[in-house]
Amino acid sequence: MQQHQHAPAGHHEHTHAPAGWAMAAKATLHCLTGCAIGEVLGMVIGTALGWHNVPTMILAIVLAFVFGYSLTLRGVLRAGVDFRAAVKVALAADTLSIAVMELIDNGVIALVPGAMDAHLSEWLFWGALAFSLVMAFLVTTPVNRWMIGRGKGHAVVHQYH
Repeated sequence: MQQHQHAPAGHHEHTHAPAGWAMAAKATLHCLTGCAIGEVLGMVIGTALGWHNVPTMILAIVLAFVFGYSLTLRGVLRAGVDFRAAVKVALAADTLSIAVMELIDNGVIALVPGAMDAHLSEWLFWGALAFSLVMAFLVTTPVNRWMIGRGKGHAVVHQYH
């Protein structure tokens, strides 16, 4: 007769299959969509109102988180999850991904000469913004792959699709 070992109460053994690049890219694109909406909106609003760089960047980051979480919330709520639980899922799924994306995105914009002072009518504004979002995608995809492989990040959302 075989003896079964049980994990201590409250501890569960989880084994996660390695996350594929396609799944990580899809999760990152989902996150990038919300971040890009918020980022572009914040940059456009701040630039149009003639705000200085710091308040414009803060607005863009706040809106990136708002829109990033909102897209996840929408899908989880549509799956029938109550609002409180859906908020927890969105926070667990997106916080690190959005944070990394915003760090890279805003860091790139800050490093592109003249980008922070470019106006909406200038190609530099839109070019730097597009370049920063591409760089954010490229850096965040491996982060999401790592998180999904550990049952975290967007892996938490997949059970609601």
